[in-house]
Amino acid sequence: MLSRPKPGESEVDLLRFQSQFLAAGATPAVQLVKKGSRRAGDANLEQPPLQDHRDVVMLDSLPDLPPALVPAPPKRARPSPGHLLPEHEDPEERLHRHDQHITAVLTKIIERDTSSMPVNLPVSSGVAFPPVFHRSQGRQGKPVTAGKRSIFAQEIAARRASGAKVSPVREVESILDPPESAMTCEALTPREWGSQPPWNSYSFQGPHLVTGKGLKGQEAEQEAQTIHEENVARLQALAPEEILQEQQRLLAQLDPSLVAFLKSHSCTREQAEEKATREQRPGRPSAEVIGKEAIAPTSASVPRQENELEPETPALALPVTPQKEWLHMDTVELEKLHWTQDLPPLRRQQTQERMQARFSLQGELLAPDMDLPTHLGLHHHGEEAERAGYSLQELFHLTRSQVSQQRALALHVLAQVIGRELLDSTFSWYHGALMFALMPSQEDKEDEDEDEEPPAEKAKTKSPEEGNRPPSDLARHDIIKGLLATNLLPRLRYVLEVTCPGPSVVLDILTVLIRLARHSLESATRVLECPRLVETVVREFLPTSWSPMGSGPTSSLHRVPCAPAMKLLRVLASASRNIAARLLSGFDLRSRLSRFIAEDPQDLALPLEEAETLSTEAFRLWAVAASYGLGSDLYRELYPVLMQALQDVPKELSSPPPRPLAVQRIASLLTLLTQLTLAAGHIAPEHNSHSAEASLLAGSSSVTWTQVSGLQPLVEPCLRQTLKLLPRPEMWSALGPVPTACLLFLDAYYQAWSQQPGLCPEDWLQDMERLSEGLLLPLLKHPSLGSLWDSLGCCSPLCNPQSCAVAPETISSLASLGCAGGHPPLSLAGSASPFPFLTALLSLLNTLGRIHKGLCGQLATVLAAPGLQDYFLRCVAPVAALHLTPFSAWALRHEYHLQYLALTLAQRAATLQPPMSGTDAALCHGMALALLGRLLPGSEHLAHELMLSCVFRLEFLPERASGGPEAADFSDRLSLGSGGDLGCGRGALLAQACQDLPSIRSCYLTHCSLARASLLASQALYRGELQRVPALLLPVPKEPLLPTDWPFLPLIQLYHRASDTPSGLPPADTVGTALRALQWVLVLESWRPRALWAVSPAARLARLMCVFLVDSELFRETPIQRLVAALLARLCQPEVLSNLNLDCPLPGLTSFPDLYANFLEHFEAVSFGDHLFGALILLPLQRRFSVTLRLALFGEHVGALRALGLPLTQLPVSLECYTAPPEDNLALLQLYFRALVTGALRPRWCPVLYAVAVAHVNSFIFSQDPNNSDEIKAACRSMLQKTWLLTDEGLRQHLLHYKLPNSALPEGFELYPQLPPLRQQYLQKLRISGVLPNGVSDT
Repeated sequence: MLSRPKPGESEVDLLRFQSQFLAAGATPAVQLVKKGSRRAGDANLEQPPLQDHRDVVMLDSLPDLPPALVPAPPKRARPSPGHLLPEHEDPEERLHRHDQHITAVLTKIIERDTSSMPVNLPVSSGVAFPPVFHRSQGRQGKPVTAGKRSIFAQEIAARRASGAKVSPVREVESILDPPESAMTCEALTPREWGSQPPWNSYSFQGPHLVTGKGLKGQEAEQEAQTIHEENVARLQALAPEEILQEQQRLLAQLDPSLVAFLKSHSCTREQAEEKATREQRPGRPSAEVIGKEAIAPTSASVPRQENELEPETPALALPVTPQKEWLHMDTVELEKLHWTQDLPPLRRQQTQERMQARFSLQGELLAPDMDLPTHLGLHHHGEEAERAGYSLQELFHLTRSQVSQQRALALHVLAQVIGRELLDSTFSWYHGALMFALMPSQEDKEDEDEDEEPPAEKAKTKSPEEGNRPPSDLARHDIIKGLLATNLLPRLRYVLEVTCPGPSVVLDILTVLIRLARHSLESATRVLECPRLVETVVREFLPTSWSPMGSGPTSSLHRVPCAPAMKLLRVLASASRNIAARLLSGFDLRSRLSRFIAEDPQDLALPLEEAETLSTEAFRLWAVAASYGLGSDLYRELYPVLMQALQDVPKELSSPPPRPLAVQRIASLLTLLTQLTLAAGHIAPEHNSHSAEASLLAGSSSVTWTQVSGLQPLVEPCLRQTLKLLPRPEMWSALGPVPTACLLFLDAYYQAWSQQPGLCPEDWLQDMERLSEGLLLPLLKHPSLGSLWDSLGCCSPLCNPQSCAVAPETISSLASLGCAGGHPPLSLAGSASPFPFLTALLSLLNTLGRIHKGLCGQLATVLAAPGLQDYFLRCVAPVAALHLTPFSAWALRHEYHLQYLALTLAQRAATLQPPMSGTDAALCHGMALALLGRLLPGSEHLAHELMLSCVFRLEFLPERASGGPEAADFSDRLSLGSGGDLGCGRGALLAQACQDLPSIRSCYLTHCSLARASLLASQALYRGELQRVPALLLPVPKEPLLPTDWPFLPLIQLYHRASDTPSGLPPADTVGTALRALQWVLVLESWRPRALWAVSPAARLARLMCVFLVDSELFRETPIQRLVAALLARLCQPEVLSNLNLDCPLPGLTSFPDLYANFLEHFEAVSFGDHLFGALILLPLQRRFSVTLRLALFGEHVGALRALGLPLTQLPVSLECYTAPPEDNLALLQLYFRALVTGALRPRWCPVLYAVAVAHVNSFIFSQDPNNSDEIKAACRSMLQKTWLLTDEGLRQHLLHYKLPNSALPEGFELYPQLPPLRQQYLQKLRISGVLPNGVSDT
């Protein structure tokens, strides 16, 4: 058996194998069988296969005559309806016409005559090789041929054209000068056949397809002309219908590719003729006109040329004229050359279209109407080509470029854009008290179910929609997330580690990393976990040893300490406790902190400014770690250094003026000491041994009280020195956060001192008295402090929203704390803001008042400052809800904390004798209520403490002891004349509510409870419990902690709980919860109406309805009845009722009509004619409210009319609110009339609605408005006719003799003793017209 060929064997081996196979004569494994033709059927299956290797067609063996025709068997199938055979047609002629035999096609074959063809011999040259053809040689004068042809084919065609003979004169004339009526048959579409003149009006000048090429000269011309004349004669003998039929038959028989070839050949010939005609006769039009219509000899199948312009489109003016010899410029593509045109005109600001934010190469936001020259390189973009600058999407696209220069440029611009909103000057304000985060985070997806989830696990989870969205979509929503999705972090690490760029690029990259880390816990975790990124930053830009730097600019920052690198680590550590522990344990930050803190900035081998900034950032990083209780072991090692630095503070402050960098360094040092002092006041709890944080805490010893007890004598002189500059505003402003940091340290010092179990309380109490008498009380009486209180309103984001308005450089998708220009001096973050110092002062006063009760009365005198009183009045006034932006939320947290501290101090002072004045107590209570509804997420501890101490404080309700209940009863008695007696006894209800205030507070603490995990984190942050602080980042809030209608929250929760109970039974404490909630709402309605200003009257009405929808028995309780009646009376007061709008959207409701329909169903089922329930049903039926509510009652719940037995004297609003203006809804009027006629609406069942229905029906039947439609007039006459024929004389009398409403009468309206003259005339007119029958009395 022969083997198969193997790899490596040559062709010689294959030939040898073939010869061996043939010599052996073995049977091949594969046999080739030639199949017969499908048309031949099975007749050729028995024929043996041909022995030749090729199919040979020999014409000599063909017979001269066609074979004899053998008639086929008769066809049994019926002919198709569309192809009926004519009876008069000859079968032989039909067979001859459809004969497909080769003898019928190849009847006469004429060989090609080559004797007359010229033979061109090659031209001899003196060179060894023929000349090389160049594209630019000799191409100017050559004609352009249609279609794509290679260079070789074009040269061959040119040589043939140059050597060919001149065409016959006849052909030239037919091409260059066609007659006016010349038109080919091929150029006409089937639709054009019917519109052409008769065929004899055309003259066919010559054949188009058959040219006779290949024959002898005279024979070719003669044969082609003969064929052409035969075709023309045959065409002229046919009718147009027959020509169309033959054309369709030919198209059906021929191959589609052949038809397309013939059409393209015809089109090419026509285009050549038109071009030659234009060249010979430029003044002659290209298309002849017959009558008034131009006949264009074009076919619908001809494709449109790319370079053909629309008639309306102006020609594009190119800056250069393309030459034909230029490569790929033979066809001008205009759509690709639009960029060479001039820029479109710049759109002005009057346009309503949205524009993208565009930035310069320096990161500056460019105005939309800024016209900049193009040589600045700011117009290389496609979208909005007329505008200068690049959008963020375009910059993101450039960061993924393969050109390193483009990537570097894009990163540089992005760093400039991102770096224009940092606000590190506020670090020392509140971080020393461990109350505020450095920056807000950007957590977009927050779920209440994830409150118990650890922050580290939450950071790793990613929503599926964010994972599937492309980076461009993420960037439109959040730029930081879009950057992280582009795999930016490994690229930045590669640039820093491998390429070693210059100083500017390094600083830009560090700025970008800082901004990414500030965004959220997730982004900070991704920066930390990026492979070798943090290691590279620490190794290259925070070395412990480096070469001394000169005074001039450096060429590289690698292996040189850099302050932004230390700042990046500080921002990462502030994201969470776990990240801070990993940084301290995994990157040897202890040695680096010791290196940059132990040595004085002047002794570092760095420029002085860079050295001071680096030392400041090192203090801040240590302060952040100490805020978690980490890094305490460094305190013992660096204790001498810290003491020496603290002793040098008075010297630094005494130099006029203080240097800003030195001031920031001092504030950072005091902030660090504040954290270490707080750590000394707490005992570290046990931790899980498996965490890196626990292992780090186990290896480090906590700071003890004895190690920090000697700091206070060094800090207090610094505070006294700074307070001396308080009367000098310019020097006070230069001190910056130093006085604030001193006050915060003293606050933490006394707080930690009072928590030491083994010390004598008398020691710290005496020291507090010494500090108060010697420093604080004189400070409170200082006139300069009053100026600080007076400036609170100007710098308040709440009173002055423009101070925290969105800056012009702020982008919605990039969270920012400001803009490049900084903040105005008179703003919370400005240089002249009093908020930092006053907040720290109030914090210290609260700590001293809490520890030493005897000092509380003296320290509370600060609350009597006129500036603070005026500030509280402005804050209590109702204001619209602020639009929460990252900066406004950050600023409002600081302002709310100052308000909370002032209220806490007022609450402590309220228990003293003599008590606070009634005005001050009411103002503080109103401020507490307003603050509770405004607190943002992250301030859960403040909300909890406000409800515990201030909101439900009896001392903050001075009305209880100053005649408030009696005044309420007197007010209700004065309003009895305009309504009912439902509000009677409101004074007793208020007095009982004041007695039940502890129970009311317990109820609201239960139903307004906050998420436990958030509450514990907030408590640890505000109380300074370092071991429980999870992170220093706060979420960006979307709305306040509590809803605006939080006083009604227990009622809403009762309604939802009852709806979700399968058995329908309410909870056990339903009555108690509803009672406490209604009591508190009544207190607020009576004495604190501003607290409910944000809750619309319609929302209050909907919340009262929830009481009746809880179950079928709750509204029957007597206390509930009295409270709801009192609240309904308050809601029906004229000043409140005028603002009742039931058509506006209500929070928590899809629509008020849906709630009202549910309310009607419940009323029908369980009310049993309850008058209070009925009053709530009748209140929304007033004429000015939507007709949908009245249609729901009279159309779908007409059975409820029998239970609406509320007397007219108990109606809470005037009856005229239901009867005026007259009803204009025809459907409702018909329902009124039907309810009256059928007896469903009777005066003893429903006196209120009976009077309303009679009033509206009477007004309708006697209306004579000429503007009414025919339908209204017909319905009016029909209703009057039915009223005229009523058998119920009482109802007929009421409908015809109604005068006006009067709730004092039993019927609710007055009647005419007899019909007025106008009505009599109208009735007489209807009698005459036959509408009313005669013989019936009018009276």
